[in-house]
Parts: sequence; C-alpha cells; structure tokens
Amino acid sequence: MTRNTPSRSSSASSGPGQRQLRVGELIRRTLSEILSQGDLHDPEIDGVSITVGEVRVAPDLKRATAYVLPLGGANREGVLAALRRNKPELRHLIARSMTIKHMPDLKFEIDETFDRIDATRRMFADERVRRDLEAQPEDAPADMTSDEAPAPQPGTAPE
Repeated sequence: MTRNTPSRSSSASSGPGQRQLRVGELIRRTLSEILSQGDLHDPEIDGVSITVGEVRVAPDLKRATAYVLPLGGANREGVLAALRRNKPELRHLIARSMTIKHMPDLKFEIDETFDRIDATRRMFADERVRRDLEAQPEDAPADMTSDEAPAPQPGTAPE
C-alpha cells in the first residue's frame, strides 16, 4: 500500500515549517531579553531600546535574520552596525541560553514593518482615498444594483 504524501519540495514553498517558526521565536525572545538587560556592552547600543520584531530562520536552520528597530527609529544605521559588529558575542549569548544543537548564523536587518504601517495610514488619510472608500452605493448607475453586473451595451457581445 502506498501513501500519498506531498514531496519535500512542495511543502517547502508553502511557507516556513513549524520548527523554523519555533526556533525563530525562541531566538527573537532571547535576543530581545539580552538587548533589554544590557548584557551586550557597546557604547552605540548602551541605553538604546531596540525592538526585535521578527526572526526568520532558513529552512536548513543554519541562518537566521533578525529584523530590529531602535525605539523611535533614531540612529538606525549606527545600531545596525553595532549589532553586526557584536554578532559573535550575541550568537554566544543566545546559544548559551537555548537548548539547540546548532546555533544559526545571525544576520541583522532594519525592520521596515512600522514604516509600511505608517505609509498605509497616510494613504488611508488622503482625502481622495477616503472619498473613494466612503462612496455610497447610490453613486452607482441607476440601471445597476450592487449584486448584478452592468448591462451590456447595444451592439456588443456579452462576456
């Protein structure tokens, strides 16, 4: 009797696996704790509150990308450079507090999520967009109700 099981290649394209998500979240929480407690001694980072928004782990669990943002978004590049400079020490501190066979190599990137949220808010606050969103159904042509398609024009083939 043969089983119909999906191949590894098809499941890899459907998003991160449970283990990737679990390892990523564990690294995120541990990294956040290390940065908030001041366990890393670097003048560029001392006294700076850094948000670790997400950690994405590669399918082979050998690489992890931490998306970080200093509070208020100030001195992004300086904080990013300090984290990259202290990567070996951070890796050691994270590995020491985790029970994982191999600690993934860390990569740091600026978390752009908050910028995208602000851009979306600005877009929705735009007068033209609000006007389009608030348009009432009575703005539709008189011969069309909300559930039906527009009537075909004379001399054209229906779709």
